Amino acid sequence: MLADIVNFVVDTVGSLGYAGIFIMMFLESSFFPFPSEVVMVPAGYLAYKGEMNLFLAIFFGILGSLAGALLNYFLAVKFGRAFLIKYGKYFFIKEETIDKMEDFFKSHGHISTFSGRLIPAVRQYISFPAGLARMNLLVFSIYTTLGAGIWVIVLTLLGYFIGDNEALVKEYLRYIIIGILLTLVALGFWYYKKVKKQKV
Repeated sequence: MLADIVNFVVDTVGSLGYAGIFIMMFLESSFFPFPSEVVMVPAGYLAYKGEMNLFLAIFFGILGSLAGALLNYFLAVKFGRAFLIKYGKYFFIKEETIDKMEDFFKSHGHISTFSGRLIPAVRQYISFPAGLARMNLLVFSIYTTLGAGIWVIVLTLLGYFIGDNEALVKEYLRYIIIGILLTLVALGFWYYKKVKKQKV
């Protein structure tokens, strides 16, 4: 099943080009459960082969991610928590997931919108608590674009440089995720210290 989805995504990106990147990243960033690496890594590889422009692939990847995040944000703003809990289960969104995202958002403030975009299994859903909290739309868009931008660039460059070696991509991606998480922990500690110092 998952292999069929991955093949469909790759074929779509190849046939629709930049529009395919936008559509797939829009879905990945909203509620459709498939990893963004099956979109952006092949896009990077296509750029390496000269079949795509590297910068345009990154641009449409980021744009699709932002659009999907904005969809989740506005769903949360318009319909509220009860609606998300009631109907989210049909899109693999559990009440426990929403609870965890709200706790994450409350604990880390608006910066969680940025950091959440870099954490697997979190980035698709971090827009919901931002919407429920009615976070400033411009601030939300900036943080989301920055977080999504880093992730999209990393994946696209992986595809560009080693996209024809799936095993190597997986190995490098694991190290990159660990590095990102450690960096986020360090930034979170710095942010906490800074906020605590300002309150004194």
